[in-house]
Amino acid sequence: MAKPKKAPRPKAETPKGFRDYFGAEVAERDAMLAKIAEVYRRYGFDALESSAVETLEALGKYLPDVDRPHAGVFAWQEDDEAWMALRYDLTAPLARVYAQHRNDLPTPYRRYAMGPVWRNEKPGPGRFRQFYQCDADTVGTASVAADAEICAMLADTLEAVGIPRGDYIVRINNRKVLNGVLEQLHLTDETQKADVLRTIDKYDKVGETGVRELLGKGRLDASGAYIDGVGLTEAQAAPIIAFLTSGKRHADMAAHGVQRMDGKRGEVYARHRTPELSEAINRNVLEELRRVVGGSAVGVEGVDELDQIADLLAAQGYGPDRIVIDPSVVRGLGYYTGPVFEAELTFEITDEKGRPRQFGSVAGGGRYDDLVKRFTGQEVPATGISIGVDRLLAALHAKGRTEAQAQGPVLITVMDRDRMADYQAMAAELRDRDIRAEVYLGNPKNFGNQLKYADRRACPLAIIEGSDENNRGVVLVKDLGLGKRLAAEIASNEEWKEQPAQQEVPRADLGDFVAAFLDRTAG
Repeated sequence: MAKPKKAPRPKAETPKGFRDYFGAEVAERDAMLAKIAEVYRRYGFDALESSAVETLEALGKYLPDVDRPHAGVFAWQEDDEAWMALRYDLTAPLARVYAQHRNDLPTPYRRYAMGPVWRNEKPGPGRFRQFYQCDADTVGTASVAADAEICAMLADTLEAVGIPRGDYIVRINNRKVLNGVLEQLHLTDETQKADVLRTIDKYDKVGETGVRELLGKGRLDASGAYIDGVGLTEAQAAPIIAFLTSGKRHADMAAHGVQRMDGKRGEVYARHRTPELSEAINRNVLEELRRVVGGSAVGVEGVDELDQIADLLAAQGYGPDRIVIDPSVVRGLGYYTGPVFEAELTFEITDEKGRPRQFGSVAGGGRYDDLVKRFTGQEVPATGISIGVDRLLAALHAKGRTEAQAQGPVLITVMDRDRMADYQAMAAELRDRDIRAEVYLGNPKNFGNQLKYADRRACPLAIIEGSDENNRGVVLVKDLGLGKRLAAEIASNEEWKEQPAQQEVPRADLGDFVAAFLDRTAG
């Protein structure tokens, strides 16, 4: 009789497209989210935690990945044949929540939400199937003051988390303006119009030449694959290119300043950007947009809304040096109906090949007046922003604005197994004073291993109490950071005992001593 085969052990590996987050990373993210939440609350927004699972019907057609089956969501069928899915963003659940609870919510309803979302997309470098988003939305008002407020709040948020003014720009456009441009071209095919918008959205990646090719027959991408174009004639594409490049040039001047030459061709010797200069350039953008949309009523309405937003922001002190009108901002999702926004970090980083490049976008959003209508049958205006948490954390790392390692707990070492209750009492005393503390729970036989453990945990202090210290009513407190710095200079046990990294403290004063030490070394 054949011997039954053993079931193979499962592989201890992270699923493809996912990653694990450890203590310091989680602490950094929590600290950043707390700063963001503080700004959102200051603007009057309330927190909302909605379900991570929605019905596929509630998520609707506004799904992120049109190139994959089931449009990029993780979905399954219940026993009652209803289809469920993990949320792919935090906006679609908000539409369901507002439609369901609208009679109990204030109008307008202002909420912020933070949490993981899941997308069944093809993973790649820096592209994961689970990631964090941080959203803020206002539902129930058509006033462009709500759009202006979202943009101002986004600028405040970036500065609050550590992105200094001058290292970011919030760009604003209006889908109505884009619709006006397309109306002037007499494009009636909705699929073709959507393709044009997606092509414009690639301007920052492929440039003017790439957009021109993609509006026409197509182009070869960096890998050598041929990408089919939209199929516009040169005459149809020309007004789009003129609108896009002219407005984009003005917007970049407002965002980044003017490069002045010293007479040597192409040599830049100064860059300057002032609110006055930026505001004048912003006016030029609006004038250019009015010319391009011509007699299109929807286009004129879009430009008027941008004009109002610019005035509202200027009244609050947000000039185009921080928030600028930029006609190249499209946003990819199909449900945007009015103003759209994008936050770009303008400082340079070095890519994996050592080449300098700008960091790029970390947030985006806009007005979506039709999303709640799917549930209610009535138009409910809404506008909001979503911050990519992992992208923003990466930016803070690039700017050196995060701690390299989070501080661990104070470690109570174990010198006598039979006195574990005494050691636990020490830890409890410190915790009662809001001090992180833990007792070593490994094998205490080798004291060196306890100190190695403390080093791996980034513990600031180690508390030592053997039988001699206990009889004398004292403890030894070891400054582990100082001890590590001094270790290379110590040659004998006598020197180690005398070195200042270790101090004897009365047992009754332990809590006061540790609290004072941590306060003194904080930051």
